[in-house]
Amino acid sequence: MRRGGAGLRDLAGALAYLAPSLVVFAVFVFYPLVKNAQLSLYETSPLGDLRVFVGAGQYAQLLRDPAFLNSLRVSFLFALYTVPAGIVLGLPLALLANRRIRGITAYRTAYSFTIAVSIAAAALIWEWLLDPNVGVLNYLLGLVHVPKVGWLTDPRWALPAVAATTVWKDLGFNVVVLLAGLQGVPDELVEAARIDGAGPRAVFCHVVIPAISPALFFLAVAATIGVLQSFGQVNILTQGGPVGATNVIVYSIYRNAFFNFRFGLAAAQAMLLFMLVLVLTGLQFTVFERWVTYQ
Repeated sequence: MRRGGAGLRDLAGALAYLAPSLVVFAVFVFYPLVKNAQLSLYETSPLGDLRVFVGAGQYAQLLRDPAFLNSLRVSFLFALYTVPAGIVLGLPLALLANRRIRGITAYRTAYSFTIAVSIAAAALIWEWLLDPNVGVLNYLLGLVHVPKVGWLTDPRWALPAVAATTVWKDLGFNVVVLLAGLQGVPDELVEAARIDGAGPRAVFCHVVIPAISPALFFLAVAATIGVLQSFGQVNILTQGGPVGATNVIVYSIYRNAFFNFRFGLAAAQAMLLFMLVLVLTGLQFTVFERWVTYQ
């Protein structure tokens, strides 16, 4: 009984410390989630009032809608373009920033400065770079006599162009996380591998990569969740076009809610996105975490 009483007192103390966080989560996460689930079951008025209960009818409508299925495809492609590229580009920059040389702090700041750039500012910078008439990229192509590319107006290039903006914007965060992982690699492991005759490539593949695998896994999960919620760069650069080539799920939700005033349908899309993120995150933990080495 004493042990049970002590356990209850410990639980009560822990809940008291957690109470402020639980209140914030309840108000800003759990309550909106429940209300959104309720909204997805109703047809609404243009003002968002609940009108007709339709149950799962809007979910069935979405799963038969070619536009929604296209937004799913675009979102998967967008994640495929951005997540691996962001990690692959961030790793060599983090390796360079991890070198012990004079003035390395300035290099680390330069490599990670995009973490302080808002998505709106990043999108405006890339809109100027990708402009078909006065953009820097098309100017450089013209110097080597390559025809101009409609980076944001050609369906073949629009999604990769928006993905490039996202990779650049997230690169600073990736570098910071990977640099923290690299600085946590024990020097003793590296020195032991070198004494055993391992070359730089073997040390990197068999010592460094396993040691920073938690950081790589965290970036893969966080970046996947982040890109599936992308909105600002799409809204500024392409508005979902051309011909739906960049119409990711979040932008489709925005259009249905604030242009078509179909709030119930938009809520159903949001719930499907929530379930998609939940499933993908679960798959990543199930499939990829087995290769993560925790020290």
